[in-house]
Amino acid sequence: CLAKPLKPQYDGGVIVNPELNEGLKGWTKFEDSTVEHRESDDGNKYIVASARKQPFHSFSQKFNLEKEKLYTFSAWLQVSNEDAYIAAIFKTNTSNVYAGWITAHKGCWSMVKGGLVVNVSGPAELYFESNNTKVDIWADSISLQPFTNEEWKSHQDQSIEKFRKSKVKFQAVDQHGQPVPNATVSIKQNNADFPFGTAINQNILQNGAYQNWFFSRFKYTVFENELKWAETEYNRGVVDYSVPDALINLAKSHGVTIRGHNVLWDSPKYQPRWVPGLSSNDLAAAAQKRLISVMTKYKGRFIHWDVVNENMHWNFFESRLGPNISTVYYKYANKIDGSRTTPFLNEFHTIEESSDGVASPSKYLQKIDEMRRGRYAGPLGIGAQGHFNNVNLPYTRSAIDMLASAKLPLWVTELDVKAGPNQANYLNQVLREIHSHYAVQGIMMWTGWSPQGCFAMCLTDNNFRNLETGNVVDSFINELTHADGSSTLRSSFDGQR
Repeated sequence: CLAKPLKPQYDGGVIVNPELNEGLKGWTKFEDSTVEHRESDDGNKYIVASARKQPFHSFSQKFNLEKEKLYTFSAWLQVSNEDAYIAAIFKTNTSNVYAGWITAHKGCWSMVKGGLVVNVSGPAELYFESNNTKVDIWADSISLQPFTNEEWKSHQDQSIEKFRKSKVKFQAVDQHGQPVPNATVSIKQNNADFPFGTAINQNILQNGAYQNWFFSRFKYTVFENELKWAETEYNRGVVDYSVPDALINLAKSHGVTIRGHNVLWDSPKYQPRWVPGLSSNDLAAAAQKRLISVMTKYKGRFIHWDVVNENMHWNFFESRLGPNISTVYYKYANKIDGSRTTPFLNEFHTIEESSDGVASPSKYLQKIDEMRRGRYAGPLGIGAQGHFNNVNLPYTRSAIDMLASAKLPLWVTELDVKAGPNQANYLNQVLREIHSHYAVQGIMMWTGWSPQGCFAMCLTDNNFRNLETGNVVDSFINELTHADGSSTLRSSFDGQR
């Protein structure tokens, strides 16, 4: 949060009067509000929407957007008094596209980053929205920059070259350490350094075809439901870890690394059936017993633990046991297994475009700050689930940019794409966008197979023949491992060591 906004990205792009140096040129009021041009004591000029009676009362600018373009968006926002959560929205003929979210403050400027794509070319109108109608919304240094698909892919390729690849020098020497001229050296990469995997479930335990398909591809996994409290303690006091034990043994026998999902779930819908009726005291005791039981049993077996799953969208434990209870549970988790396993936050609608904003990057960073202020100083990871209904690559890139500012381990933990005619193409796009970002340390898909179908996206049919999505994944794995990139080199000797 800065005393003065920075210059607009890309000099404002296609925004007219991005720094408000020409009065209100290009800008008008949106619905019913008072819109003014102001100048601060230091000479900075900006736009203000006041007398707002509805959340969407603000200021706006109109554009003609092109279907084949990807638009990055940014703006610097401030409010007149108390903090307010603000969305930047583009109204088109077919929908309202939420391009970004930020919590704006009084007395300093905060930057919102995001982006959008549109389904059809045509008019669009940018405006800002906040449910807090008591505040005046200020804006400055606003930018909207279009890119072609070729330009976007070029940036991805450059990022992969810079952050995902490194140069290796080979030297052929004899048993005395002397260079060998004209030696032939063959090189083949067998495994990728970048962690990439997908969920499995108990259907794999007795299914050889499922095992062959999975273990020939992946070295990372997570269990769909088998570790969850509702599965391991269906009846109160009867704890059964036999299924996760079997899955762990199978995965470990193939050298597969596992994420732990999950210890507790903050959604009221997914508690064990006997939990909602407990008194507050009994609930506190049962939840603590669950945490100690599962984390002690599997200490050191997983690289991550989703400790309180989706605790930005839901608040079952907070509503019953107090607003800081998640922080308490992360402290417990870290005490039990924090030296070897990273406790993760895990949320949806964070890197995927959504209209709720509950777990936007801005809210995610606030949650981390809240836990730190609650005196949780231990390790912490960011799990951005990535359940995509459509693809908005500029929003995804900006979201990861914002999350990366926390400088914590960042994984995409449950990647899938909703079924539809563009499913495989969208999967290909998001895989490459996520992998190209330097801050992402791993990708887990959410594609566990069952005869009745998958959660949202399958990679194979019931005979474990690849679907189009499976072909996309195989192609991605081939790129990670350079499967088609074996090389034979001939050394040279120039007389120098």
